[in-house]
Amino acid sequence: MRVDIRSLRSEIEDQMKLHGYNLNKVAELTGINAGNLSMVLNGRSRAMTIGQLDALAEVFGKAPGWLYELYTEECISDNKLSRPRIIPYLVRCAEIGRVDCIEPVVSKILDNPKNASIIFAAAEKLFENGRLEESGRFYQQVVDNIKDSFSELMAISQYRLFLIAQGTDEEKNWKSVIQFEPFRRRLPEYLQLAALLKLAKVCYSLEKINEVEKFAEELTELSSILYKLKMVEEVSVERPLIYYFGMGLLFEGAALEKRGLYEEAKNVVQRYADLSWFEPLDELGWKEVEKFNGFAKANLYTLEVFMGNDGILNEYADFLESLDRLNETLSGLTTIINSANIHGFCVDHILQRFAGAIDQFDCFVDDLINSRRYLWFCYHRAVYEFTKERYENGIKETIFCISLCLEMKRYEDLARSVVLFEKHRNYASESQVQYYESIRLWVV
Repeated sequence: MRVDIRSLRSEIEDQMKLHGYNLNKVAELTGINAGNLSMVLNGRSRAMTIGQLDALAEVFGKAPGWLYELYTEECISDNKLSRPRIIPYLVRCAEIGRVDCIEPVVSKILDNPKNASIIFAAAEKLFENGRLEESGRFYQQVVDNIKDSFSELMAISQYRLFLIAQGTDEEKNWKSVIQFEPFRRRLPEYLQLAALLKLAKVCYSLEKINEVEKFAEELTELSSILYKLKMVEEVSVERPLIYYFGMGLLFEGAALEKRGLYEEAKNVVQRYADLSWFEPLDELGWKEVEKFNGFAKANLYTLEVFMGNDGILNEYADFLESLDRLNETLSGLTTIINSANIHGFCVDHILQRFAGAIDQFDCFVDDLINSRRYLWFCYHRAVYEFTKERYENGIKETIFCISLCLEMKRYEDLARSVVLFEKHRNYASESQVQYYESIRLWVV
């Protein structure tokens, strides 16, 4: 049923009478120019903006979203859509939860699928404002209604949905990778760089090493091509081009490390140890050069330790302490304790040295990359305690690791931790066994 456009204005006029306000008084209270307000209320040549309606609602003491159900006539008239009014309207409806107003308007807009660009514009505005969940609903509408899978709007919408989906739920993260992957090459170049890096990061957190290698190599290759084409400044929208080139190499090296190909990984690390040749370099670019030099030092220590060089442990610990960054400490200690289990090192003195930092690692529970590292650290520490025959500590660490796995829905890690507990079950106290049995029920 079509609502007469005057219904919106008659409601406003009723409120003016109720409060005893004339037009000049309303103009004063709302900050709207009196002449403009007159034309808006009389419906002559000037439609009302959603901002003006919100200002009127505030003056009359009404809740946000007042008369939104009547505002659609300002946006759609005689089957003509007004982009300048309909996009802010959809954004505001989403922000205040007026879903009842969104659905009929979106349906009307999408009577012609070519109008999906309007929905996309609203989604982008919400995304920029940090309203990810709300923007996701609009991006999904774009995906569902654009038939051309090679459309740039389709590709960007798929990319945004991929970003929005990321969290600590592994299954959801992997599903989002599968959904987005076919669209990565259809993005504008500056978004391709950011997307390939994000794909590499997510897959690294999921231990999908083949995919990490693939996306990292694509990132390095694309960065190199753009550099050779002298497009450094043109594509450095989010971060400098040198950053994406360096991160591509970093993840290539990380993938080789995961495969145990340490010498090959060293060769890749050496490639980003000195990126000063990447010209032109402004102040921000030189900072990236220094940053990757630091990454290279840390990763060369990592590779040496994994290769069994225990003589470098104290030097590595000094390096981690000099960085004074908790995430680097977590990464380094995970390497050290894992290597201790592989090669039989004793690293008690290092664990004691970083006891204060270790107590803070629980802040990484919701972090995409570091939450997995935190789990690895806990698991390897449990193994380490068992190898040192400190069984009570080992059981305690294992149970904690199991509870973390359940919280993060890391089921592969959970299975590994359960096996570790069962292997040492005879060393657990009665209360520890009872607690273990109670949390294991969550999986059933």
